Amino acid sequence: MTVRAASLGAKSAWTDWGRAGAIALRTALILGGILIAIQALIIVEARPQDLITGVHGMADIIRRSWPPDFSKFDDTVWPALQTVDIALFGTMVGVILAVPLAVLAAANVTPNRIAYYLARGIIGFTRAVPDLVWALFFVTAVGLGPFPGGLALGVHSVGMLGRLFAETIEHMDMAPIHALELTGARRIQVFTHGIVPTVLPSLLGIGLYRLDENIRSSLVLGFVGAGGIGFKLLTAMNLFQYREVSLLLIVVFVIVLSAERISAALRNRLA
Repeated sequence: MTVRAASLGAKSAWTDWGRAGAIALRTALILGGILIAIQALIIVEARPQDLITGVHGMADIIRRSWPPDFSKFDDTVWPALQTVDIALFGTMVGVILAVPLAVLAAANVTPNRIAYYLARGIIGFTRAVPDLVWALFFVTAVGLGPFPGGLALGVHSVGMLGRLFAETIEHMDMAPIHALELTGARRIQVFTHGIVPTVLPSLLGIGLYRLDENIRSSLVLGFVGAGGIGFKLLTAMNLFQYREVSLLLIVVFVIVLSAERISAALRNRLA
C-alpha cells in the first residue's frame, strides 16, 4: 500500500507539473503575441486619430469623384481588355513553365536529387521576388507597355504555381505510376499517361485560381508602367481627375468580380 501510494503521489505530482507547464506556455504565448502586436503598432507609427482628422479630406475626394464620368467609358475599354489579357498571358506562361518544374520538384517523381533541389531553388526564387519588382525589371528591359506586365506575372506565377503543382503531384495516388513503370514504360510515357491524367483536374483548378489572382495583380502593375487600366488609373489620379478615377474603379470592380465568379464556377465544374 505504501509503494502504491507513493506511485500515485509521484504520478499526481507529474500531472500537476504538466498542467503548470502548459499554463505557463500558454501564458508566454499570449504575452508574446501581445508584445508583437504592440511593437508592430509602434514601428508603423499607427495613429488612429489621424483618420478622424482626415475624414474631411476623404469626404472632399469622394464628393469630387461623384458622379463618375461615364463619357470617358469608351476610353476605358481598351485598357480594361489589356488588363485581362496581361493576366491571361502571365497565367499561360506560368503554367507552361511551372508544370515541368513541378515534376522535377516533386519528391516522388523527380529523376534525381540534383534536379529536385535545382527546381525547388528556381521555384523559390521566382516566388520570393514580388511581381511588382519583376515588372520594374522587365519595364527596364523591354520598355513600357503590357508586355513587361505579362512577363512579370508569368515569372512570378512560375513560383506560385510550381510550388502548388509540386505539392499536388507529391500527394497523388502512385499506384498507376508504379503500374506503368512495371510494364517498362519510358519516363515521358509515365508522365503523359500516368501523372497528367491523375493530377490534371487539380492543376486546372489551381491555374484558374491563379488567373483570378493575376487579374488583381495586373491592375497594380500598371502603376509602374506595365500597361492596363492601372496605368490609366494612376494618370487620372495624378491629374486630379477624380470623376474619371471613380469610373475606373467601377470598371475595376466589375472586372475583378466577374473574374472571381467565372473562375469559381469553372473550378466547381472541375471538382
